Amino acid sequence: MNQLDFKGRHAVVTGGATGLGYAIAQRLIESGGGVTLWDSDESAAKKAATALGPQASAVAVDVSQHESVRAAVQATLGIAPRVDALVNSAGVTGPNVKLWDYPVDAWRQVMDVNLNGLFLCCREWAPHLRANNYGRIVNIASVAGKDGNPNASAYSASKAAVIALTKSLGKELADTGVRVNCVTPAAVKTAIFEQMTPEHIAFMLSKIPMGRFGTPEEVAAMVAWLCTEECSFSTGAVFDLSGGRSTY
Repeated sequence: MNQLDFKGRHAVVTGGATGLGYAIAQRLIESGGGVTLWDSDESAAKKAATALGPQASAVAVDVSQHESVRAAVQATLGIAPRVDALVNSAGVTGPNVKLWDYPVDAWRQVMDVNLNGLFLCCREWAPHLRANNYGRIVNIASVAGKDGNPNASAYSASKAAVIALTKSLGKELADTGVRVNCVTPAAVKTAIFEQMTPEHIAFMLSKIPMGRFGTPEEVAAMVAWLCTEECSFSTGAVFDLSGGRSTY
């Protein structure tokens, strides 16, 4: 494993109790830093933090609720007075149905978590990072945000919006020491697959030229580098992890 330098730094990872968030947190700790896991499942977050060791802590938060995010920021600053990186990994897939059959409540939930929650986290952490004139924000988008997966209109739309938000915020912070980037993985086999139909999983695999799904560790490696000081001239950028699927 390549050694990345995150020594003395601290990151907040949303959705950090499981899946990509947990793998990212683990890689950042292995790179010498500390991590606070944000998750709506308080029990799972505390269990994950215990498993990760003394450099990890946990804060319960519903990222879709502004007051919950604001409270989580204050709780985190009580643990680590300086936060250097924010990784927005919390997300849901929503049902796999045609747009005209898409439940309105499910659409709103996907947007509330994947887009609005990410906006709220960026909104509340950006002033802290600007005050330090240093920071890294990494947003987890998806290749679905580029291609638009059928039977996943809300997920695809939310991730396309994450890409656009990343570009916008990256430009707004370009004259500071804060860098904002996103990654667009193809399907990565995690517990989120439990929210998808077998047919949709098979469709996603069929689109990947490498013929396999990505691994959480592969995504974590790129995200961890984007959290380091070495990532100094990339901002508002989109980094693919698609097994050859992405064409632009």
